[in-house]
Amino acid sequence: MTNDDWDYFDPQPNEGVKADDTDILYAKVFKSEEGQRVLSHMKSITIELPSWYPGEDASYGYVREGMADMVRMIQKRLERSENV
Repeated sequence: MTNDDWDYFDPQPNEGVKADDTDILYAKVFKSEEGQRVLSHMKSITIELPSWYPGEDASYGYVREGMADMVRMIQKRLERSENV
């Protein structure tokens, strides 16, 4: 493996990726003032909290991590929406 082989990995995968119609729809919803408030609330109850607490069943962590992943997906779509 040479250093050229590492060119395959893109350190910023959203850079240069064109937004699709769905990304633009997400931007219309979540870039409004109200949408930003909703997204902020969603982050506060998912990404900003632990996925799992000691003593809880592991399945609760799986569910919380799935919820947080949905918020991360919205954030990625908002980033891509800037590459129209």
